Amino acid sequence: MAAALHSMQRGLLVPDTTVWEMVKERAGCLRCGGGFLLDGFPRTLSQAQSLHRLLTQENLLLHAVINYELPKEEIISRLSGRRTCAKCKAVYHVTSQPTKHSGICDKCGSVLFRRDDDRPEAVQVRLGAYQQSTAPLIAFYRELKMLLTIPASGSPDEVCHRTVIALKLENQFPAHS
Repeated sequence: MAAALHSMQRGLLVPDTTVWEMVKERAGCLRCGGGFLLDGFPRTLSQAQSLHRLLTQENLLLHAVINYELPKEEIISRLSGRRTCAKCKAVYHVTSQPTKHSGICDKCGSVLFRRDDDRPEAVQVRLGAYQQSTAPLIAFYRELKMLLTIPASGSPDEVCHRTVIALKLENQFPAHS
C-alpha cells in the first residue's frame, strides 16, 4: 500500500504488479451476490487482460465497463478544486460544494487540505499517464462489446442518473452474453 500511495502522491499510475496484488487480495469480493463494481481498476491494458483471465478462470461475467467522458479543462477544475478534511476525510469542492467557512470542515471543524495529486500540475501528469496507459482500454472493452460511454458533465446526481439508465439498458440487452 505504501508503494501505491507514493506513486499517487507524485501523480503517477500505481505499477501494475502493486495494483494486481491488491486486487487479488480482494478477489473473493467478486462473488458478492449483488454483483461488484470496480472503481479505477483496471487502468492499463495489462491489468484489463489479467482481470479478464481471472474472471474467465472463476467463471464470472463482467457485464459492462463505464467510460466517463469530460473535457480536460473540467477534469482539471474538478480535481484541483477538491478539498479533504484532515480529520474526518469529508470531501468538498471550492466552487461546487464549498464549506460554510472557507478551509474549515462543516462536519467536524478541522482544517481542509488539497491532496498532492489534486494540484493542477499533478492532474496534468495524471492526464498524460491516462492517455498513455488507460486510453487503450477503451478499444479493448469496445471490442469485447462491454463499453458504456457516459458524459460526465453536470452534477453528480445527473451523472449518476445517466449511469443507472445506461446500466439498466445494458442489463436488458447484453451484447456479449
